[in-house]
Amino acid sequence: MTFKILAAVILGIITGYFYFPSFMVQHIGLLIDVGLCLLLLFVGIDIGMQGNILTKIKKMGFKVLLVPLMVAIGSIAGAITAGIFINLPFNEAGAIGAGFGWYSLSAIELSKHSAQLGTLAFITNVIREIIALITIPLIAKYVGNYEAIAPAGATAMDTTLPIISKSTDGSIAMVSFITGVVLSSMVPILVPLIMSLGGI
Repeated sequence: MTFKILAAVILGIITGYFYFPSFMVQHIGLLIDVGLCLLLLFVGIDIGMQGNILTKIKKMGFKVLLVPLMVAIGSIAGAITAGIFINLPFNEAGAIGAGFGWYSLSAIELSKHSAQLGTLAFITNVIREIIALITIPLIAKYVGNYEAIAPAGATAMDTTLPIISKSTDGSIAMVSFITGVVLSSMVPILVPLIMSLGGI
């Protein structure tokens, strides 16, 4: 799966550089939306075919929220630690980590403070998504199914959900979706909140 993802990305780059018709450029957003909706449709079908998933989720109860909580803590703590090595203030590094892979929103929010910070947030969270796409199958195979959700962050509910579903099973895909929803909800709250800690 990892090699298929890499091959698809490389093929996309080559196509975009050499062959993609210029009149189609304005429709790329629509094509991405349609493709993503189709992916999520098939993931939903796969989840629905396993009739006992909702029962499993119900049994887990509030424990299912531990996954996004641990992903959030790990992402922010990891970003702050990385920030130490590049002399980035803890609040700025933490705010970038609190983007959880949602590069558009976190970049826009942090651009209000500085263009450089917004750019760094964009690059960091885009790279997180790329790393997630490559590593999820490997983590699912060699580490564990729940652990495979962690690299995805907020994208666990959309762009990386098909990869997680393919690499694990329907019940993990459902937990992944919940994780993505929770983390996405946290981004617009945590990013400005952590940034405001700079004055403390």
